[in-house]
Amino acid sequence: MENMNSFEVLIVGAGPAGSFAAEKLARGGARVALFDGRPEGEPKACGGGVTAKALKAWPHLLNAVGRTVNELEMYSPAGKRLHLQLDEPFAIYSRVAFDSYLRDRAQEAGAAVIFEKITARGIKRTESGWTLRGASGAEWQGKLLVGADGANSGIAKKLAGPLAPADMEVAFGYRAPLPEASEAPTVIAFLPQWVGYAWAFPRLDHISFGIATTQDAFEHKALDELLWQFMLGYYRQRAGSNANIWQSNSDRGVDDIERHLRATAERYAARIPGLADQTWDTRLACGEGWALLGDAAGFADPVTGEGIYYALRSAELFAESFLSGDPEKYEQRWRTDFGGELRRAAQMRRRFYGNFWGAPFTERMIEFARGHRGIRKVLGDLVAGEQGYVGLKKKLARRVLRPL
Repeated sequence: MENMNSFEVLIVGAGPAGSFAAEKLARGGARVALFDGRPEGEPKACGGGVTAKALKAWPHLLNAVGRTVNELEMYSPAGKRLHLQLDEPFAIYSRVAFDSYLRDRAQEAGAAVIFEKITARGIKRTESGWTLRGASGAEWQGKLLVGADGANSGIAKKLAGPLAPADMEVAFGYRAPLPEASEAPTVIAFLPQWVGYAWAFPRLDHISFGIATTQDAFEHKALDELLWQFMLGYYRQRAGSNANIWQSNSDRGVDDIERHLRATAERYAARIPGLADQTWDTRLACGEGWALLGDAAGFADPVTGEGIYYALRSAELFAESFLSGDPEKYEQRWRTDFGGELRRAAQMRRRFYGNFWGAPFTERMIEFARGHRGIRKVLGDLVAGEQGYVGLKKKLARRVLRPL
């Protein structure tokens, strides 16, 4: 009689990477267990943006409940505004809805979904594979262990080693109510005098505000004050103010907008991977009997922090490698597929937020795009995930010098 607690693959973490891998493996005939230890209804701290590149690769993602974004506003560090009409729309999801959608697909495909928290302490290697012990004391056995448990992955620390602070970024923000009397635009605003950006991503029933920046430059108090300036500027603009999105509010006192926002906003925070370029040369995402996916493997864009595309793609590449009978080929496949792209992005991070023609590059980028259709097209491709960072400055410079 088959042991009901015995599987070929044990996947810890039911975010996009873990659930997509479980679905692919189950559809390929593998016996797979997917462990979801997150409290029911608790969202991951994430803006929830899914690029056009991801939507084109996996069109079924559009079946998840979310919003499709065809236009957005971008702000420079000095507060200059650019309205961008997108040729390639992206989507914004509640991570509760998005993750549940992918987890349900995995279960429908035949994966065993187990609502149990698994920690690194509860994982033991055996002669035949792995044994996992949950908080309830139950145990499961499997031949191959997959860590898809996020940027703070205990499995990754156990198997691939811990990451340095320079290899991590920080995202934090607030979930706040939608404006009552006006439209709620999608906004990306590059930070003044900081590496990183702020966002306002309206969802169906609230807005996700946040800031992403490097962990080694993180100063909580100063950045939290900056985020509140951004949030209040967003709502005041909806109420008819023409104030700069980054304008200080210290001289105007507390108004009804601020009182309401401080009473209703719900805070969240998370670490996200942002690997330095040299880390990509030595960091492994798999070995004998184990593999790492998505954020647990460090797969996120070091410039933007965007990781959902890489979570899904890494899951797909791993599943294909396993089903072909050579799971360790996954290491070569992710490096060939997107590893070089992420390494180049890491090399570009400081330059992207550095100077260009006497001003921050992000300032010049918005300034030039305000008067140049070609540069707006490049920015739209960047948001869509179709424009890489290599050659970005040269491309912008050529378009600036080219006659309209």
